[in-house]
Amino acid sequence: MALTKADLVNQLCLNMGFNKAQSFRIIESLLEIIKHALESGDDLLVSGFGKFCLKQKRARKGRNPATGESALLPARRVVTFKCSGCLRERVNGK
Repeated sequence: MALTKADLVNQLCLNMGFNKAQSFRIIESLLEIIKHALESGDDLLVSGFGKFCLKQKRARKGRNPATGESALLPARRVVTFKCSGCLRERVNGK
C-alpha cells in the first residue's frame, strides 16, 4: 500500500503536534517547492534520502502496440530518483 498525502499529514500531526490544517499547508508548501525546483530544471538533493534529477530524453521512434503503427515520440524531460546510501541500507535492513 502506498503512503498518501493524507498519511503524511496525519504523521505530521502526530509527530510534531500541528493541527491538520497546519500540517496540510506544510505538506502542500513542501511539494510546491519541490515541483517548482524541478520545473525550473534544478536537481533536488535531500541529504540522507536521495536526489531527484531531471534527465532529457531525445525524440525516438515508437510503435503503437495495439495497431503496430509506427510513431515518433517527442523529446521530453523525465524525473529520476537516486536514493542515498543511508536510505538504501535502511531499506535493505543493514
